[in-house]
Amino acid sequence: TRSFTDPSVSMDLLRAVLQPSINEEIRGIFNKYMKFFQTAAINVRDNVGEEVDPEQLIQETCRSCLEQAKLLFSDGKKVVPRLPHEQAVPKRARQIDEELSRRGSPIPKKRKGRPPGQSLSNDRGVSGMAAWKLKVSEPVKRDGPKWDPSRLTETTTFVLGSRANKALGMGGTRGRLYIKHPHLFKYAADPQDKHWLTEQQHMRAIGGKMAYLLIEEDIRDLAASEDYRDSVDLRLEELKPFIPPAWMTEKMQKHMETLRRGGDVPAPEDPPE
Repeated sequence: TRSFTDPSVSMDLLRAVLQPSINEEIRGIFNKYMKFFQTAAINVRDNVGEEVDPEQLIQETCRSCLEQAKLLFSDGKKVVPRLPHEQAVPKRARQIDEELSRRGSPIPKKRKGRPPGQSLSNDRGVSGMAAWKLKVSEPVKRDGPKWDPSRLTETTTFVLGSRANKALGMGGTRGRLYIKHPHLFKYAADPQDKHWLTEQQHMRAIGGKMAYLLIEEDIRDLAASEDYRDSVDLRLEELKPFIPPAWMTEKMQKHMETLRRGGDVPAPEDPPE
């Protein structure tokens, strides 16, 4: 039992009294900069793909801001890591969640009817986002026989990314396949490709949404691996493979070669969803 004459107890009591006012002022600061976070998060989603959740990115950034603000009061002995992947993100994020829930989070809660991109709460937690951050911080190896452009021939069969997600039991989470297996080769169809795919009834007209093509062999290899072969959600009949025309295969060969060499590939002309 600690006495109320204990300096730390006395200061904590004062802090508890002032905390609601402090939280409101912190909330105001975050609201002031929120438009920048929202714009940046949407840009990240547009550049990376549909698998990115802007809401999660914003919430992670807000937490990172709070962590970095601690440096203002550092005694020089403990240094807060400057990059999220340098710390135990899931555990630390849960601790912050619990602390903020007790004291009143400065991050606005999601409200029914608020336009997309405006709400900042994350009902699913941050573990998925933390895993995504950890993965994108690791270099993706693009070598070996699977990244040899010569494997793409006029008889190579491809599948749509959306169908591959369903076939491996990930249909409920858009883009989960790309997050879990970043080393897979995927090709973003351009307007010309999508026109052919629509004409051949391999996909419906989707306007400005992204459409990824993956090699059927890669997906079937995944399905035969320990991670999936015993899964009750495996639905390989969902793949619906097809052989693209030679001109499209040639574009995919160039795309693979560019990625293998570590180069950047121009973004598709159509904007992502």
